[in-house]
Amino acid sequence: MHTIANQKKERLDRLLSNLGYGSRKDVQWLIRRGCVKVNGEIIKDISLKVLHGDVLVNDEPLDPLELTVIINKPVGYVCSHDNNEGKTIYSLLPHRWQCRTPKISSVGRLDKDTTGVIILTTDGKLNHTLSSPKNLITKIYEVTLASPLRGDEVEVFGNGTMILHGEDKPCLPAKMYIIDNYHAIVEIVEGRYHQVKRMFGAVGNKVVDLHRSRFGDYTCDGLKDGEYKTLEIL
Repeated sequence: MHTIANQKKERLDRLLSNLGYGSRKDVQWLIRRGCVKVNGEIIKDISLKVLHGDVLVNDEPLDPLELTVIINKPVGYVCSHDNNEGKTIYSLLPHRWQCRTPKISSVGRLDKDTTGVIILTTDGKLNHTLSSPKNLITKIYEVTLASPLRGDEVEVFGNGTMILHGEDKPCLPAKMYIIDNYHAIVEIVEGRYHQVKRMFGAVGNKVVDLHRSRFGDYTCDGLKDGEYKTLEIL
């Protein structure tokens, strides 16, 4: 998070362009049309160095310097910037946010058919903190299975000895809570590729529906599929 104390002045056109208000050329046109104010005065000098908090565009404050968002990811969306891979989670955000530099990027990924909490941020340090396996951040998943539970999954997942296919290091202990024969809640502190699906695959079952209900302290409670909310990270 940026505070007033550590803000630095930037060229007006560069600041607006980096925040996604348009290309340098688009932003210069916006400024010269008188749409930008600094400390309440219309400014047409594109090279003026300004503080973020002093600037208004069309009488509205600028978007935050660092942007962090939670999306309730719907099924069918990919966590990629590549539109060739299908509908992307970034298309759910305002266009201006999609045009920022640096880009807003997801903290880890959810599969195309997995729903729930996904965090996106422009803050590289925050992204690293939330995604680093060393920080053991809890992720909670609601699981629907193709076949009935066999009965020993809680022990198998929790004893820290499960080795997934193609890997040589066992998973850290995971907690599992049985809802009924076909439904469970799984709590993990890692984020290996397709981890929850592969864990159930290792005990002879298949996940047919997967929803991440919590990532660390964050949930998507109150958000409908595809809706988002901004976060202020202290």
